[in-house]
This record gives sequence, C-alpha cells and structure tokens, in this order.
Amino acid sequence: MFRKLSSSSLFRSTILPISTKPIFKSPLYPQNLRRRLLCSSLKMSDLPKSLSVSSATKPELLRSLESHLGSCFSTDPITPPPNPLIIVISGASGVGKDAVINKLRQVRESLHFVVTATSRPMRPGEIHGKDYFFVSKDEFLSMVEKDELLEHALVYGDYKGIPKKQIQEFMGKGYDIVLRVDIQGAKTLRKILGSSAVFVFIVAESEVAMVERLIDRRTESHEELLVRVATAREEIRHIKDFDYVVVNAKGKLEDSVKRVESIMDAEKSKVHQRIVRI
Repeated sequence: MFRKLSSSSLFRSTILPISTKPIFKSPLYPQNLRRRLLCSSLKMSDLPKSLSVSSATKPELLRSLESHLGSCFSTDPITPPPNPLIIVISGASGVGKDAVINKLRQVRESLHFVVTATSRPMRPGEIHGKDYFFVSKDEFLSMVEKDELLEHALVYGDYKGIPKKQIQEFMGKGYDIVLRVDIQGAKTLRKILGSSAVFVFIVAESEVAMVERLIDRRTESHEELLVRVATAREEIRHIKDFDYVVVNAKGKLEDSVKRVESIMDAEKSKVHQRIVRI
C-alpha cells in the first residue's frame, strides 16, 4: 500500500499559474450550440405556465424549466479537465524503479517518460533517444549555458540532465510527465518545482530484500556492493522529503504500478490542482 507523507518544508519555490482552460472543443459542440441558440430564442409566451411531468417530453420539460428559471442550463463541464502532472520517481538502488516506470508506461495512456541527456558513452544494447540522449561534454555544457535543462548534475564523472523542451512539448499536449532521478536530483527538483510536482519514493519491502536485489544483479564487486549498500541506507533517510512512498515488493510489480496509478488518479481528482510552469 502507499501512504501520504507530510510535505517537506525545506525546498519551496513560487510557481506561477498557467491557463487551465480546455484546449479542445467538446465532441458535442454542434449539439451544444444548437441548444444555446434554442434557449436564447425562448420566450415565456411560447410555453404553458406548467407542464405535466408524466406527459411532457424531456426537451419540453427542459425548455420549461429554463424559461421559468430565466436562464439556460449550461452544457459545459462542471469542472475543467485536470492539469497534466509531473511525477518525480526516485528511490535507493535495487528497489526496482525502472521496472515500475516501464510497466507504468505500458498501462497508462497520455504518459511521457522524459529521456535524460548524458555525456557518458553509450553502452551495448542502449538506443540513442530511447535510453538516453548521448551527447559530448561540450554539447552538454552548451545545453547548460543555453538554459535548456531543468536540472543537471555530475554523476560518477559524467553529466546527466533533464531537457526542458520535452516537458514543455508533451505537457502542452496534455500528457503527464514522469521523471526518474536519484536522490540528489529529487532534492534539486524540489527546490525548482516546489509543491507543483508529485514526488514518489520507491522502496523494497525490507532492507535485506533490497540488498538481495543488488546481489542478484551481479554487476558490482564486493567492495562496490559495500558502497552501494551504504549509499542506499543514507538515501532511505530522505524519504521524509517526498509526498508518497510505494513499496515495490518482489513478485508484486503490478500491485506497485497500480499504487502509482492510484496516486495519479487521486491527484487529478483534487479540487485544487497542482499547477506547473517550466
């Protein structure tokens, strides 16, 4: 299960509102227009003072009610469409962040996972534009200079950063945005985005389960595992800076993804929507 965490008071910034008006007209637009024209031309003298509910048609009753109330019933949605979300997903090594995100992308429509730019060399099996945008260090520093990155950092000698353009383009189309970052990146994004984004922390069901997953990867030496475990223990202490925590238990990936989806659905049902401006 997931639970709501108290918001961090450490990193806040002012986010300016943007328009929340729907971009697209309703598919019922022609019918709505006809109703408005009919209602605007309605006169009290056109209708009897009262109608029999049992014998009158629905259109007649609607027109009668509008006439007596002195106004037309609106066909517009009672609430505007929910704003697109920015979901920041983070967590310690070995908790299955990538697995959760990949599954979420399969089952959730109108979702865009932002591809990170990096200066590190491409590894076998990786695809440019899908796994990362691979650029040279000079190209990366040029992106920084042009203010094209929302957040960037030097990680193990290589640069990584989040391109703003992807976020702006897909949010403009109504897509929700998913960002996968490390703990330091989440801290930086909290400073930049404040409470306008949703911060989700992924954890394993226990510390031993997390360490077992690291061992199962067989990608680190004994010394490197010691560093990974020590780092993971430190990273878990930052859980208090997130909005939600999701337990990704072994063999229960679908449950974990459903929890993330329920978080997104709950956020979209809020009366006071999060508003983002990049």
